[in-house]
Amino acid sequence: MRIKNILGRIFAVWGAIVFVGTMLLIVIPVGFTYWIPGRKGVEQFRKFGRAWIHSFLFLTGCRIVRRGAENFKKGENYIVIVNHNSLIDIPISTPEIPGPNKTIAKVELSRIPIFGIIYKRGSVLVDRKNAESRRDSYRAMKAVLAEGTHMCIYPEGTRNKTGKPLAPFHDGAFKLSVDTGKHIVPALLFHTKKVLPQHRPFFFWPAKMEMHFLEPVSPEGLDAKALKDKLHEIMEAYYVAHA
Repeated sequence: MRIKNILGRIFAVWGAIVFVGTMLLIVIPVGFTYWIPGRKGVEQFRKFGRAWIHSFLFLTGCRIVRRGAENFKKGENYIVIVNHNSLIDIPISTPEIPGPNKTIAKVELSRIPIFGIIYKRGSVLVDRKNAESRRDSYRAMKAVLAEGTHMCIYPEGTRNKTGKPLAPFHDGAFKLSVDTGKHIVPALLFHTKKVLPQHRPFFFWPAKMEMHFLEPVSPEGLDAKALKDKLHEIMEAYYVAHA
Protein backbone atom coordinates (compact mmCIF):
# COMPACT_ATOMS: atom_id res chain seq x y z
CA MET A 1 0.00 0.00 0.00
CA ARG A 2 2.84 2.41 0.81
CA ILE A 3 4.44 1.77 -2.59
CA LYS A 4 1.10 2.38 -4.32
CA ASN A 5 0.69 5.67 -2.44
CA ILE A 6 4.14 6.82 -3.58
CA LEU A 7 3.51 5.74 -7.17
CA GLY A 8 0.08 7.38 -7.12
CA ARG A 9 1.66 10.70 -6.22
CA ILE A 10 4.32 10.34 -8.91
CA PHE A 11 1.59 9.56 -11.45
CA ALA A 12 -0.32 12.62 -10.16
CA VAL A 13 2.65 14.89 -10.88
CA TRP A 14 2.97 13.42 -14.38
CA GLY A 15 -0.79 13.69 -14.91
CA ALA A 16 -0.78 17.37 -13.94
CA ILE A 17 2.11 18.09 -16.32
CA VAL A 18 0.37 16.27 -19.18
CA PHE A 19 -2.99 17.92 -18.47
CA VAL A 20 -1.56 21.45 -18.53
CA GLY A 21 0.76 20.76 -21.46
CA THR A 22 -1.92 19.32 -23.71
CA MET A 23 -4.36 22.03 -22.61
CA LEU A 24 -1.97 24.74 -23.77
CA LEU A 25 -1.80 23.10 -27.21
CA ILE A 26 -5.56 23.35 -27.78
CA VAL A 27 -6.52 26.59 -26.05
CA ILE A 28 -5.90 28.75 -29.15
CA PRO A 29 -7.88 26.48 -31.53
CA VAL A 30 -10.67 26.38 -28.94
CA GLY A 31 -10.62 30.17 -28.78
CA PHE A 32 -11.33 30.33 -32.52
CA THR A 33 -14.48 28.22 -32.09
CA TYR A 34 -16.06 31.11 -30.15
CA TRP A 35 -16.44 32.80 -33.56
CA ILE A 36 -18.50 29.91 -34.94
CA PRO A 37 -22.12 30.33 -33.82
CA GLY A 38 -24.56 27.72 -32.54
CA ARG A 39 -24.31 23.98 -32.95
CA LYS A 40 -21.47 24.15 -35.50
CA GLY A 41 -19.24 25.94 -33.02
CA VAL A 42 -19.95 23.41 -30.30
CA GLU A 43 -19.25 20.59 -32.76
CA GLN A 44 -15.84 22.01 -33.64
CA PHE A 45 -15.05 22.62 -29.97
CA ARG A 46 -15.89 19.02 -29.07
CA LYS A 47 -13.49 17.74 -31.75
CA PHE A 48 -10.65 19.63 -30.10
CA GLY A 49 -11.81 18.58 -26.64
CA ARG A 50 -11.96 14.93 -27.65
CA ALA A 51 -8.44 15.05 -29.08
CA TRP A 52 -7.20 16.74 -25.90
CA ILE A 53 -8.71 14.23 -23.48
CA HIS A 54 -7.81 11.17 -25.54
CA SER A 55 -4.20 12.43 -25.71
CA PHE A 56 -4.20 12.98 -21.95
CA LEU A 57 -5.55 9.49 -21.27
CA PHE A 58 -3.05 7.85 -23.63
CA LEU A 59 -0.06 9.67 -22.12
CA THR A 60 -1.13 8.86 -18.56
CA GLY A 61 -1.75 5.16 -19.19
CA CYS A 62 -5.56 5.34 -18.99
CA ARG A 63 -8.21 4.44 -21.50
CA ILE A 64 -11.96 4.69 -21.80
CA VAL A 65 -14.26 2.11 -23.35
CA ARG A 66 -17.59 3.37 -24.72
CA ARG A 67 -20.65 1.16 -25.05
CA GLY A 68 -24.17 1.89 -26.29
CA ALA A 69 -23.42 4.76 -28.68
CA GLU A 70 -25.97 3.20 -31.04
CA ASN A 71 -28.70 4.43 -28.68
CA PHE A 72 -28.18 7.93 -30.12
CA LYS A 73 -30.41 8.11 -33.19
CA LYS A 74 -29.30 10.18 -36.15
CA GLY A 75 -31.05 13.54 -36.31
CA GLU A 76 -32.12 13.43 -32.65
CA ASN A 77 -30.66 15.23 -29.66
CA TYR A 78 -31.08 14.28 -26.04
CA ILE A 79 -30.65 15.16 -22.42
CA VAL A 80 -27.83 12.89 -21.24
CA ILE A 81 -27.65 12.21 -17.50
CA VAL A 82 -24.46 10.79 -16.01
CA ASN A 83 -23.53 9.46 -12.58
CA HIS A 84 -20.75 11.30 -10.75
CA ASN A 85 -18.09 9.63 -8.57
CA SER A 86 -14.79 11.34 -9.39
CA LEU A 87 -13.26 14.63 -10.53
CA ILE A 88 -12.28 12.96 -13.80
CA ASP A 89 -15.92 12.24 -14.73
CA ILE A 90 -16.69 15.54 -16.46
CA PRO A 91 -13.49 15.75 -18.56
CA ILE A 92 -13.96 12.21 -19.89
CA SER A 93 -17.75 12.00 -20.26
CA THR A 94 -18.65 14.92 -22.51
CA PRO A 95 -16.06 13.99 -25.20
CA GLU A 96 -17.55 10.49 -25.33
CA ILE A 97 -21.13 11.65 -25.97
CA PRO A 98 -21.82 11.11 -29.70
CA GLY A 99 -22.35 14.51 -31.28
CA PRO A 100 -22.14 18.14 -30.12
CA ASN A 101 -23.04 18.64 -26.48
CA LYS A 102 -22.84 21.09 -23.63
CA THR A 103 -22.76 20.35 -19.93
CA ILE A 104 -24.16 22.22 -16.94
CA ALA A 105 -21.19 23.42 -14.88
CA LYS A 106 -20.27 25.51 -11.85
CA VAL A 107 -19.35 29.09 -12.68
CA GLU A 108 -16.45 29.11 -10.22
CA LEU A 109 -14.20 26.95 -12.41
CA SER A 110 -14.66 29.28 -15.38
CA ARG A 111 -12.50 31.85 -13.54
CA ILE A 112 -9.36 29.68 -13.68
CA PRO A 113 -6.89 31.32 -16.10
CA ILE A 114 -6.58 29.61 -19.53
CA PHE A 115 -8.58 26.56 -18.41
CA GLY A 116 -11.62 28.85 -18.08
CA ILE A 117 -11.54 29.56 -21.84
CA ILE A 118 -12.04 25.86 -22.58
CA TYR A 119 -14.41 25.26 -19.69
CA LYS A 120 -16.81 28.06 -20.66
CA ARG A 121 -16.91 27.03 -24.32
CA GLY A 122 -18.43 23.66 -23.56
CA SER A 123 -20.68 24.63 -20.67
CA VAL A 124 -23.86 26.27 -19.54
CA LEU A 125 -22.62 28.03 -16.43
CA VAL A 126 -24.58 28.30 -13.21
CA ASP A 127 -24.02 29.86 -9.80
CA ARG A 128 -26.04 27.45 -7.70
CA LYS A 129 -26.24 29.95 -4.84
CA ASN A 130 -27.95 32.54 -7.04
CA ALA A 131 -31.63 32.08 -7.94
CA GLU A 132 -31.43 34.34 -10.99
CA SER A 133 -28.39 32.43 -12.28
CA ARG A 134 -30.28 29.15 -11.90
CA ARG A 135 -33.20 30.56 -13.90
CA ASP A 136 -30.85 31.87 -16.59
CA SER A 137 -29.09 28.52 -16.85
CA TYR A 138 -32.40 26.72 -17.25
CA ARG A 139 -33.35 28.99 -20.15
CA ALA A 140 -29.88 28.46 -21.64
CA MET A 141 -30.27 24.67 -21.47
CA LYS A 142 -33.58 24.95 -23.31
CA ALA A 143 -31.83 27.00 -26.00
CA VAL A 144 -29.06 24.40 -26.31
CA LEU A 145 -31.64 21.67 -26.89
CA ALA A 146 -33.62 23.85 -29.32
CA GLU A 147 -30.56 24.25 -31.58
CA GLY A 148 -30.14 20.46 -31.81
CA THR A 149 -27.28 20.03 -29.31
CA HIS A 150 -27.24 17.42 -26.55
CA MET A 151 -27.39 18.68 -22.97
CA CYS A 152 -25.31 16.73 -20.43
CA ILE A 153 -26.37 16.88 -16.77
CA TYR A 154 -25.08 15.21 -13.61
CA PRO A 155 -28.34 14.75 -11.68
CA GLU A 156 -26.64 13.89 -8.38
CA GLY A 157 -25.39 17.48 -8.38
CA THR A 158 -21.94 16.65 -7.03
CA ARG A 159 -19.77 13.59 -6.46
CA ASN A 160 -21.57 10.71 -4.83
CA LYS A 161 -20.22 10.31 -1.29
CA THR A 162 -23.16 8.33 0.11
CA GLY A 163 -21.72 4.82 -0.15
CA LYS A 164 -24.72 3.86 -2.29
CA PRO A 165 -24.57 3.16 -6.05
CA LEU A 166 -26.21 6.53 -6.77
CA ALA A 167 -26.96 9.58 -4.66
CA PRO A 168 -30.48 11.06 -4.81
CA PHE A 169 -31.21 12.97 -8.01
CA HIS A 170 -32.08 16.66 -8.25
CA ASP A 171 -35.13 17.68 -10.28
CA GLY A 172 -33.61 19.88 -13.01
CA ALA A 173 -32.85 17.36 -15.75
CA PHE A 174 -36.29 15.77 -15.46
CA LYS A 175 -38.20 19.04 -15.42
CA LEU A 176 -36.21 20.04 -18.50
CA SER A 177 -37.20 16.79 -20.23
CA VAL A 178 -40.89 17.23 -19.41
CA ASP A 179 -40.87 20.89 -20.50
CA THR A 180 -39.07 20.26 -23.81
CA GLY A 181 -40.26 16.74 -24.64
CA LYS A 182 -36.66 15.63 -25.14
CA HIS A 183 -35.86 12.02 -24.29
CA ILE A 184 -33.25 11.26 -21.65
CA VAL A 185 -30.28 8.98 -22.33
CA PRO A 186 -28.98 7.51 -19.05
CA ALA A 187 -25.20 7.06 -18.95
CA LEU A 188 -23.11 5.19 -16.40
CA LEU A 189 -19.42 5.71 -15.70
CA PHE A 190 -17.43 2.85 -14.17
CA HIS A 191 -14.03 2.72 -12.44
CA THR A 192 -13.36 6.47 -12.44
CA LYS A 193 -12.80 6.34 -8.67
CA LYS A 194 -9.78 4.12 -9.34
CA VAL A 195 -8.15 6.91 -11.34
CA LEU A 196 -8.96 9.86 -9.07
CA PRO A 197 -10.22 8.55 -5.71
CA GLN A 198 -12.35 10.90 -3.65
CA HIS A 199 -10.46 10.48 -0.39
CA ARG A 200 -6.86 10.49 -1.63
CA PRO A 201 -5.63 14.03 -2.30
CA PHE A 202 -3.13 14.41 -5.14
CA PHE A 203 -3.32 10.78 -6.20
CA PHE A 204 -3.67 9.42 -9.75
CA TRP A 205 -3.76 5.80 -10.87
CA PRO A 206 -3.81 4.58 -14.51
CA ALA A 207 -6.85 2.38 -15.17
CA LYS A 208 -9.43 1.40 -17.77
CA MET A 209 -12.70 3.29 -17.40
CA GLU A 210 -16.02 2.61 -19.09
CA MET A 211 -18.99 4.71 -20.15
CA HIS A 212 -22.24 2.91 -20.96
CA PHE A 213 -25.16 4.64 -22.69
CA LEU A 214 -28.58 3.07 -22.14
CA GLU A 215 -31.73 3.33 -24.24
CA PRO A 216 -33.47 6.72 -24.30
CA VAL A 217 -36.37 7.23 -21.90
CA SER A 218 -39.38 9.28 -23.00
CA PRO A 219 -41.00 11.82 -20.66
CA GLU A 220 -44.39 11.21 -22.27
CA GLY A 221 -47.14 10.68 -19.71
CA LEU A 222 -44.84 11.37 -16.73
CA ASP A 223 -44.32 14.33 -14.46
CA ALA A 224 -40.81 15.34 -13.39
CA LYS A 225 -40.85 13.35 -10.15
CA ALA A 226 -42.08 10.15 -11.77
CA LEU A 227 -39.48 10.52 -14.53
CA LYS A 228 -36.75 11.13 -11.95
CA ASP A 229 -37.74 8.06 -9.94
CA LYS A 230 -37.88 5.92 -13.09
CA LEU A 231 -34.42 6.99 -14.27
CA HIS A 232 -32.89 6.54 -10.82
CA GLU A 233 -34.24 3.00 -10.67
CA ILE A 234 -32.98 2.14 -14.17
CA MET A 235 -29.50 3.55 -13.56
CA GLU A 236 -29.08 2.07 -10.10
CA ALA A 237 -30.11 -1.41 -11.27
CA TYR A 238 -27.70 -1.22 -14.22
CA TYR A 239 -24.84 0.08 -12.08
CA VAL A 240 -25.26 -2.69 -9.51
CA ALA A 241 -25.45 -5.35 -12.24
CA HIS A 242 -22.29 -4.14 -14.03
CA ALA A 243 -20.05 -2.61 -11.38
